[in-house]
Amino acid sequence: MAKRPDGIYIDLALSPLTLTAAINEVFHSHCYFAGLNYPVLNKALYGIGPEVGAPGKPGWARIADEVRVLAPERIALYKNPKLGRGYAEYYFETLYLDEMTLPDGTVIPERPTRLDVDEFVAEMWNKGILFGIEVAAVAAAIASTKADRITVATELEPEPGQDATVVEVSSDLHRSDAPKTRADGRVDLGSFQNRFPQIKANVRLLKKLPPVPGHPGFDLAGRMTPAAAPKDLTLRFFAGDGTEARELEDGEYLVSTREGFLNVDAKSNRISITDKIVSTDGVSGRTTGNLQLAGAYEEFGDVQEQRDVTGGDITVHGNVYGNIHSRGGTVVLDQNLVSGSIANAAGNITVTGVASGSVIHTAKGTVHVGRAENCVISGTIVTVGEASNCEIIADEIRIEVAEGCAVAGRNVEIDSAGPRRRTEMVVYVLVKDVSQFDQEIADLEQRVAGFEAANVAAQREAERIAAVPDVRRYLALAAKLRAQELQLNAEQGLLLRKIAAAVATELQAIAKLRTDLQAGQTQQKLLQDKLARVIEQKAEAAGIARCGLRMVSGETMVRTMPFQADVAALTQLPAKDIKQRLRGSPSGEVLFCDSAGSLDWHLNARQRPVDA
Repeated sequence: MAKRPDGIYIDLALSPLTLTAAINEVFHSHCYFAGLNYPVLNKALYGIGPEVGAPGKPGWARIADEVRVLAPERIALYKNPKLGRGYAEYYFETLYLDEMTLPDGTVIPERPTRLDVDEFVAEMWNKGILFGIEVAAVAAAIASTKADRITVATELEPEPGQDATVVEVSSDLHRSDAPKTRADGRVDLGSFQNRFPQIKANVRLLKKLPPVPGHPGFDLAGRMTPAAAPKDLTLRFFAGDGTEARELEDGEYLVSTREGFLNVDAKSNRISITDKIVSTDGVSGRTTGNLQLAGAYEEFGDVQEQRDVTGGDITVHGNVYGNIHSRGGTVVLDQNLVSGSIANAAGNITVTGVASGSVIHTAKGTVHVGRAENCVISGTIVTVGEASNCEIIADEIRIEVAEGCAVAGRNVEIDSAGPRRRTEMVVYVLVKDVSQFDQEIADLEQRVAGFEAANVAAQREAERIAAVPDVRRYLALAAKLRAQELQLNAEQGLLLRKIAAAVATELQAIAKLRTDLQAGQTQQKLLQDKLARVIEQKAEAAGIARCGLRMVSGETMVRTMPFQADVAALTQLPAKDIKQRLRGSPSGEVLFCDSAGSLDWHLNARQRPVDA
C-alpha cells in the first residue's frame, strides 16, 4: 500500500495473499481505514465485484482516505458477532462511553456514542470475519436509533458452471412436407417446407458450447470454496460421412465437407452428408412441390408446368415444362424443354432435345441446344444445331442452320442463314461504342497541328533574320571562332564587337525564336505521344468483332450494333427486352443485305471496318 496526498492506494498487481497480509497488519495494529471503499477491498483480495481501473491492466487503486488509530475506549464498543451457517448477526443498541478523568483532573461524564462503519469492518476482521460484510445494512443499523439484531455478513456460495452442449446453427436439419411459409408470413401452397434437406459444403451444422467453469465462493473467513467442474463432450463423435469437427475462429463446429443430402442417425446422433439427391417421382404439386435445393439433383421423371426447381448441378432425364434455376454447376436436359425456362448463374446449359417456346439464360457459361424454336437464348457462348424464330444474344454464337432468327454477338458464325416464312433473318455484330475517344483525338490533333504551324513559322522567321547580310556575316565569323578556325588580333576583335553591337537586336530576336522553337517542338512531341496512346486505347477498347455466313439462302440482313457497356450486360436483359432490342427498329451500319452469297467480315484492330 501507498499513502498519497488524496488517500491510501493498494497495488492490485500483487497477489491476493500478499494484499491480505498487508491489510492484516493494519487491522491487527488496532488501526482502521477511514473512508474505506469496501467493494475495492473485496475486488483486490477476492476478485469479487466491479472492475477497478482499465480492464485486464491491474494497477493502483484508491482504497481509503487515510489510516487512523482506533482508540481503546472505541475498541471496547464492538462485541463479538453471532455466527450462523454462512452468516453472521450483530446486535445494534444505544451505546455509551464510560466516565473519564483527564490528567488535569477534569471529569468527563458518561455520554452516548455510535459505532462507525469503517471501525466495524476493522473490528469484525479481528474477530474472524474477513469477507461478506454488508456495509449498507451496517450503516443503516448504525444510523437508526432502534435496537435491532441484523445480519451483517453472509458468505458467497460458489456459482455452478455449465456443462458442454451442442446447438443447431442451421435451420435445414429437419425434413418437413408442410406448406412453406414465406418471409412476409403468407403460406406458399406450391412448395413444401423442406422436402429434401440439402446442405452446401462448409456449412456449419452444430456448434459446441464449451463448458463454462463456475465461480468460486468465499466463506466469512475469506477462504475460497471452489465450484464443481462442469462436464465436457467430444464433438467429433457426432461426425459421420461428409462432416467433420473443425476448430474455427469463434468456436468448434460440426461442418459439412461436401454438398449433398442431410442424414441424421436417430440412434447414434451422427450427422452425414450423402451424394446428390436422386428422384424418380418427378417434380409436381403432388410429389415434391417447388424445390429449393442446396446440392446436386438428378430427376428421372418430368418437371411439370409451373413447377420451380432451384439448385446447382441439375440433371433431368425427362421432359421439362416448368422452370429450372441453377446457382452454378451444369444443367443437363436429356429430353425436351417446352414452354419452360432455364437460368444458370454461373455454368453451362445443355438441352439435348428440342427447346420450344422457352427462355434459356446463363450469366457465365455455354449454352448448347440441339434444336430451338421460338426461344430467347442468352449467354457467353451459344451453340445451336437448328434455330428458327429465335432471339439469340451472346459474346460468341455458333449456329448450323438459322431461319427467321434475330442474332447478336461479337463473334457470329452461321453455316446457313435465311428467313422463315414472313419472319426476317437479322444478324447484328456487336461493336463497342468508342466514340468517347473521338473528341479527345480531334482536340489533340488540332493542338498538334497548331504547334507544328507555330514551329514552322518560328523556324522561317529565324532563317529570314539570319539571312540579313550583316547578321549572316557575323554568324559566319562567330561560327568559325567557336570552331577555332579563325584567330583575330586586337583590331579585328574590336571590329567584330562593333558588328555585334550593330546586329544585337537581330541576334536577340534569333535567340528568342530558337528558344520558342525548342519549347514548341517539345510540346508537339508530348502531344503526339499522347495522341498515339489515345488512338491505341481506342483500338484496344474497340476489341474484335466478326461475322461469318457460309451460305445465305434467302433475304438476310447483317448490321453493326454499337453498345456502351460490356456484352455481358446485354445478355443480362430480361427476355422481353432482348426481343424488343433485336426485333425493334434496326440501326447501325449495313454490312450485308442479300438473298444469296456469303460473308466474312471483321473489325480490325484500328477500328476501321473492312471486308476480308
